[in-house]
Amino acid sequence: MRVLIVDDEPLALDRLEVLFGDIPEVELIGRAADGQEAVEAVARLLPDLVLLDVEMPGRNGLRTAHELNVEPRPELIFVTAHEHYAPDAFEVDAADYLLKPVRFDRLRQAVERARRRRALRDQAGRVDALETEMAQMRANAPGVEPGLEDDGFWVPERHGQRRVPLDAISWIEAAKDYVLLHTPTRSHMVRTTMGALEERLTGTRLMRVHRSAIVRPDRVAEVRRQGRNVTLVLEDGAQVQVGPNYLKRLEQVLGL
Repeated sequence: MRVLIVDDEPLALDRLEVLFGDIPEVELIGRAADGQEAVEAVARLLPDLVLLDVEMPGRNGLRTAHELNVEPRPELIFVTAHEHYAPDAFEVDAADYLLKPVRFDRLRQAVERARRRRALRDQAGRVDALETEMAQMRANAPGVEPGLEDDGFWVPERHGQRRVPLDAISWIEAAKDYVLLHTPTRSHMVRTTMGALEERLTGTRLMRVHRSAIVRPDRVAEVRRQGRNVTLVLEDGAQVQVGPNYLKRLEQVLGL
């Protein structure tokens, strides 16, 4: 995957370069310091993926995204320290939204999600169909209580609202005044609190493991322990810290 990174802070660009050096099958083909440079670089280089800082002087990342007029259109990942831009970011069909400072595991997860979306793009409607199909298959699996996984979330997007089935969600991450619903092909943002979300999800297969994270235990691929710290590694490579108050219940659910 050929990647262009865009940020008006040189140190942020340098950090992204270092992080990308540890992600396989990724080629960093350029960097830009503002929106105008980004539009020109995209037209010239035709990247597969663009990481866009949202808040830049002049043409910000959201306006830059709207002005990209190339085919095939690159996948977009927005990066910013200001979560209040998030709903606008997802209106331009961003693959993901990363809060600064960017964590390596979240960057890797976002890149893999963008890679999957790009691979499916030639098949019209396959991204949405894949999530729906996966959710239906898991909901019909043995041991799943009927009805509990059917409600899902209605999330805003560019042309209205989209329903995200609960069983399409691998994990949920707090993002200040919002939460990010992570699925295999993208993240969706909803304005709510983790407390309200935890109450709503009672009786489903999603469980809270930290004050800022909810996971689906059957998507856990590895449990890492370092002293008193416990980290879950999910199937998509995301790493989720486990809070001490949630550890005992999690161990019971996982059968540890």
